[in-house]
Parts: sequence; C-alpha cells; structure tokens
Amino acid sequence: MAKKINSPLEKKSAGLRPVTKKNLVTLGIVTVFYVLFQTLSSLGVLKNAYQSLLVPICYSVIMAVSLNLVVGVLGELSIGHAGFMCVGAYCGAFFSVVTKNSFEIGWLRFLIAMIIGAVAAAIAGFLIGIPVLRLKGDYLAIVTLAFGEIIKSVVNVLYIGRDDAGFHIAMDSAKVGLQEGGVMILNGPQGITGTPRNSNFTVGFILVMLTLIIVTNLMDSRTGRAVMSLRDNRIAAESIGVNVTKYKLTAFVISAAIAGVAGVLYAHNLNALTANTNNFGYNMSIMILVYVVLGGLGSIRGSVIAAALLYSLPEIFRGVGQYRMLLYAIVLIVMMIVNNGAFFVQYKEKLKHRIRGGRKEAA
Repeated sequence: MAKKINSPLEKKSAGLRPVTKKNLVTLGIVTVFYVLFQTLSSLGVLKNAYQSLLVPICYSVIMAVSLNLVVGVLGELSIGHAGFMCVGAYCGAFFSVVTKNSFEIGWLRFLIAMIIGAVAAAIAGFLIGIPVLRLKGDYLAIVTLAFGEIIKSVVNVLYIGRDDAGFHIAMDSAKVGLQEGGVMILNGPQGITGTPRNSNFTVGFILVMLTLIIVTNLMDSRTGRAVMSLRDNRIAAESIGVNVTKYKLTAFVISAAIAGVAGVLYAHNLNALTANTNNFGYNMSIMILVYVVLGGLGSIRGSVIAAALLYSLPEIFRGVGQYRMLLYAIVLIVMMIVNNGAFFVQYKEKLKHRIRGGRKEAA
C-alpha cells in the first residue's frame, strides 16, 4: 500500500515539482534528438541537405524560446525580434573578423564574440524597452516592427574600415578614406565577409540547452511569477507592489540578449553576413512569431517543437516541387486548429485528467 503524503513538506520531499519534471522532459527530448541526429550524421545516413538544417534549426529554436518570453510569458506583442538578432550577429561577426588573425584559439574568440553579441543585444533591448514598454497592444507591435526595420537599414548604409591609423566609419563607402593596405570590414549592403565558421550542431545544441535552462528557471523564479502576474492582471499585480517597469524591462532585456546569442550562432554559420528582408527583416520576425503562436503561448516545449518542425518542413517537402509551400501552409493551418481549436483544447484537457487519474490510482 502506498504511503499517503499529507504535509506540504512531505509532498516536496517525495519527488521533483511538476514544473521541474516538465522542464527535465523538455531537456531530455532535445538531448535525445541531438544524440539521434549526431549519430545519423556520423554514420553518413543523414543527407547533406538535412545536415545543413541542423544549425539553423538550433538558432530558430533559440529565437522562438526567447520571443516566447516576451509574447507568451510577459504577454506583450513584439514583431521586431529579428532586430536584436541582427545586433548580436553583426557585433559578434565584427569582433571575430577583426581578431581573426590575433586570436589563435578559435573557440575562445567565438565565446567572446558570443558574449559581445549578447551584451550588445541586451543594451539595445534596454534602450528600446524603456520607451516602448510604456505602450500596449498594436502600438507596441508597430514600434518594435519599426525598430527591426531601422536596425536593418542602419547596417545596410554603414561602412567600417580598418588601416594602420585605426577604424574609419562612414555612411558612404567613398568617405571611409582607407589608407593603402586598409581593409573594409563592414561594407554596407554587402555586409561582413570572412567570418570564421565556428558554428556547428554541437555548439547549437549547447546554446539551446542553456537557453532552455535560463528561460525555464526564470519562469519558475520569483521574477518569472511577477512577470506572469503582469500578463494575467496588471492592475492586480500593481496593487500588491509589483514593479511593472522593472519586471517588464527585465523580461525584454533577457529576451533580447538570448536573441543576440542566436544572431552570433547565425553569423558564424555563414561566410558572408548581410541584412535583408529574409534574414533580419519583417519576414523573419513574423516567422519566429508563428513558431511561438503555433507552439503555444507560454509553452517552452511547444516553441522548441514548432520551430524545429516548421523550419525543416520546406526541405522535407522539396521533393513535391511546386506544391511544397502549399503543403507547408496546410500544415500551419492544421497546427493552428489543433493548438487553438476549442474541441481539441477540451480533448487535450480531458486526456491530461485521465492520465493524472490513472497515475493516482496506480499510486
């Protein structure tokens, strides 16, 4: 006969908290898939086309989880998240290119570039968040969208060169004024070329795990509960002394810093880094938001699964030719109905209750 647990202390000592178990399951799923795909890749079973998707899937997952912190946990609509990724990507790539010949240890240079990208994106998030987070709803979405487009436009007109006299910055390539032997590092719309390709699937997996640990522990902490209270009822949260500006800004800055890390991972997976509509513009911000919405607002595991699945679908459907994007759209619609349809939501709740009831009877 199973021992009956009465006191809260006994309940706590009897096992892990449900939230902790849920987080461990998410980390376990990611680890299993990493081991599986790493094994398939080492055995040569995985095609090159699918191997090339592994790192992009990792930074897409990181972006989706970080955006979920703002949209799902904080409850604010942000559609300029690709702008923070752009800041991290360019700052990290700039550092790596400048120090490529002076740093003999590649992983150390990459680690420092990662820190620089995260800090730069966090600073951008702080500066943008102070005025932006005073807005709500559509106004907040419009301003964050404008921020993302402004960042993309700025890096496309910025020229930075280096010679014996130091760095030269201008908004026109003709005005950089490099001496003989000088090198252009950031070349406007042509971006940054020659970035060391330090990104790989293992690095991406480690960063995904760190992101999940940071975000899930934040959600389980006092700060996370304060942030979620603002989402549920701001007036009630204020009435019990929750500092609205502090906690909203904290979530926004952490989300921006994680997006900066994803940007560094992205930049070091390419030989040439450029900013256009497809990678750092409106389209990418909307796609990351789609991952979050279809995965479930506030559901970290859902963001991981949705980002990995939806990013890989176009390549999976490549064999059907012109019907590829049609099938992709159908999958999006089906996922939206399953995740948000009243019938399916009720069915999932009933299924959870049955599973929990079966566990209680077994105990």
